[in-house]
Amino acid sequence: MVNRIFYQIYPLGLLGAPERNSFDFQPTSKISKLKPWLDHMLDLGCDALYLGPVFESVSHGYDTVDFFRVDRRLGSNKLLKELIDVAHSKGIAVVLDAVFNHVGREFWAFKDLLKNKNNSRYRDWFKNVDFSKEGVFLDGFSYSGWQDHYQLVELNHENPEVRVHLLEAVRFWINFLNIDGLRLDTADILDKKFLIELSTFTKTLHPEFWLLGETVSGNYLTWVNDKMLDSVTNYELHSPLYECFNKHDFNLLGPLLQRQSGARGKYRNVQLYTFVDNHDVNRAFSSLINRQHLPLLYALLFTLPGVPSIYYGSEFGYAGTRQGFNDTELRPAITYSNRWREAKYPEIFQTIKQLISLRKELPSLGHGNFILIVLRKKVLVFAREFENERIVAAYNLDNSCVELKMVHSALETTEIKDVLDRNLSINVIKGSFVLNLPPLSFRLLSDSK
Repeated sequence: MVNRIFYQIYPLGLLGAPERNSFDFQPTSKISKLKPWLDHMLDLGCDALYLGPVFESVSHGYDTVDFFRVDRRLGSNKLLKELIDVAHSKGIAVVLDAVFNHVGREFWAFKDLLKNKNNSRYRDWFKNVDFSKEGVFLDGFSYSGWQDHYQLVELNHENPEVRVHLLEAVRFWINFLNIDGLRLDTADILDKKFLIELSTFTKTLHPEFWLLGETVSGNYLTWVNDKMLDSVTNYELHSPLYECFNKHDFNLLGPLLQRQSGARGKYRNVQLYTFVDNHDVNRAFSSLINRQHLPLLYALLFTLPGVPSIYYGSEFGYAGTRQGFNDTELRPAITYSNRWREAKYPEIFQTIKQLISLRKELPSLGHGNFILIVLRKKVLVFAREFENERIVAAYNLDNSCVELKMVHSALETTEIKDVLDRNLSINVIKGSFVLNLPPLSFRLLSDSK
């Protein structure tokens, strides 16, 4: 997956599913409407689909009630398999959301606990069930809810039956649906022994199976290693990306890049999952004060180390902010034929498309070492170097032109090519060259040895 470009879809939102599941109707066929989006992904250059929660749930998908059944608001197991088969026929890998930390209150084992109370054989499936205390829902007992959201009942992974149930669901998804990986919700609080067991289990069934963990903070090497996960979400990078643009200061970003990916970077040998927005955070268009920074933001996404991802709609410049605990704006319904209608910055599509094309064409952008060259308040220059290829990425946040005198590492080179415009080049004279950066711009140069 490290060579792929991800496209994230939150299907309950994009397909306009009802906010709550009444569980009293036959499955719809909405999920089949995602098939045209596969061609849209390919046109953009994405070849991996991260599909948000699809299994039967109460509301937003992260309150699962049945791990073996597709949410009827979206469709059926058969229709999901058809979608995945079509994706595979087009060369697209598919990663599904897996919510293993908690379930909804309609989850069948929890309903048994509600009915049979202390006599339920499933009382130990859930964390901290205590019949000496009353809970917020007046069930006659208390239990642990994710971040005190008691509609999200935390599972007890120390119970072998719970682990078996979850692993059997994964076996079903791999064998029947033929998925290529999982994105693990709240991976940073999942039981580590369970993660080790899950990794061993999936790699046995599918040696190339990819496990991505949602981690908001902490040392990513805790989870990304030979025993657990292949990658985690790089939330550590997310806020500094916006801070450097909104405060016009690359010094707010440069030290982090060094700590993560520099010569002594903690994650130098790790491919972290990178993003500028997703279903839980404000859209990129709405997060930037100056919308002219949007092309530079995406240029950073595709020139920095990591496994980059595009969130559906943002390739058109869709707007959206989180309103308290309401994520509706972040997860809009979009009819495929009208996908450009709400575009706030439609020209960003071609910018992203070009950047993805270059990312795939130039191995150094996907695999190269990160080398910081210039770090100033409004100027950032770094190189990505892989084997005999070197790409220099230069960014200017200033409203005026910037001229930089650069020392070239390959003295025998007499010309440097601009990979964004093949008709442009820079002469190297006596081992140095002058780099001109227009206002609010970026340049990518082929500085090969």
